[in-house]
Amino acid sequence: MDHLFTVDGQRATPISRTGLAAENLLERQHLQEWVIAHPQVLGESVLVVTAEYDRWADTDGVPARDRLDVLGLDATGRLVVVELKRGTADRDVHLQAITYAALVSRFDLDTLAHAHCAFLSRRGEALDVEVCRQRLLDHVDGEWSPALLQRPRQVIVAADFPKQVTHSVVWLSEMGIDIDLVQVGLWRVEGHLVAGFTKVYPTPEVEEFTLAPARVEGEAVARKLQERSHSRKAVHVLVDAGLLPEGTRLLMTPRHGVTEAIRADIRSWVAQDTARAAATWTNDTAKPLLWDADGAAYSPTGLANHIFTSVTGRSVDGIQGTKWWDVDTAHVPAGVDPEAWATLAGSDLTALARQVTGTRKDWTELHTLLGGVTAGRWTTYGDLATVVGSHPVPIGQHLRACGRCPSPWRVLTATGEVSPGFQWPDPARTDTAASVLAGEGVRFDGGTADPEQRMREEELRQLLDG
Repeated sequence: MDHLFTVDGQRATPISRTGLAAENLLERQHLQEWVIAHPQVLGESVLVVTAEYDRWADTDGVPARDRLDVLGLDATGRLVVVELKRGTADRDVHLQAITYAALVSRFDLDTLAHAHCAFLSRRGEALDVEVCRQRLLDHVDGEWSPALLQRPRQVIVAADFPKQVTHSVVWLSEMGIDIDLVQVGLWRVEGHLVAGFTKVYPTPEVEEFTLAPARVEGEAVARKLQERSHSRKAVHVLVDAGLLPEGTRLLMTPRHGVTEAIRADIRSWVAQDTARAAATWTNDTAKPLLWDADGAAYSPTGLANHIFTSVTGRSVDGIQGTKWWDVDTAHVPAGVDPEAWATLAGSDLTALARQVTGTRKDWTELHTLLGGVTAGRWTTYGDLATVVGSHPVPIGQHLRACGRCPSPWRVLTATGEVSPGFQWPDPARTDTAASVLAGEGVRFDGGTADPEQRMREEELRQLLDG
């Protein structure tokens, strides 16, 4: 608070600001005790575990000289490392907080229980270690997680912060390290001292609109390169598998790396021009998306980042763009079985890549299977895909283009019908697949082949085993 007034009707009288040093108040004896008595200034539901902790030692067994001001535990199960300064914080105060966070990140429940027990004992409350352990467990909502202890939250409390600290803390927060800055102020009001604690960073607005991608997604920003690698891998898998034909329509649903508030902003932005929500797939491993809004080629993540920046005016890292784009199954590409295409509904590019991971473009086994489907028998795209480790869509695409596939007309949809997308590799042929099948002895009932004549997955596998 920069300005504080006493108010008497229309009259507001400024209150003079003072400081802890000016009032002969000390860091340890006063400020620290205020925080211990009122841990809500550190955040919601914080239990003070210990204070003035110095019971660690280096690898040689020599006790360390570092003394942690306050250590708390919040209800999520994360430790809260608190550094206190009664005046303006030192330029390297954040480095001190990080050092303490690194030290306590190796603590386990037993270490914390003993530290809490010793802390309470010094303050005149004698509890045994088991009681202290249970007190810690009871404070945490849900199960105790050792993994969460390895990611402490840090809080620096000071009268003011130099720019070196605020700039560093902003960057560290964007990198996924939680550091809060809390400013302590002191005023003299009618002979009494009034203390105030104000969280100056991150403010709710900053947390929502600036740090949200890092904090909401948690690990995602810290693993930015890993997420980019995942996106690249997904594109390569899809191209190699031939799952998405050239010209496949994709629709955008913003997911990974953005908050719900930003998603709502993106939806409003798209409503102004619906072309912004659509793209066309090309089998280019570098930039497979042609965006309807400008016709330019993008990678999935590159386009997601571009859209984020267009909406928010800021750049962002950590978005995995392949999670933003879904197949528009209402638009069936030419030559694709509509039933097989419908199975892609509700899956983003990342999920689709998982479905076909390991798929090869070596169709030798497929040709072997097709050669084993004899006259008077039929099979399905799905059965063939399952046996060779592919998907019905690339199977259909291959049959449509390959001039060497044995008897492609003997492959039908899951319901036993000729696919609307079926076409002869030789465009000069004018007979229909159904007429050829009927001539080979396949019985049809209203366009549906006799299920008794179907070669199913088990029978197809025997062709390969032999």
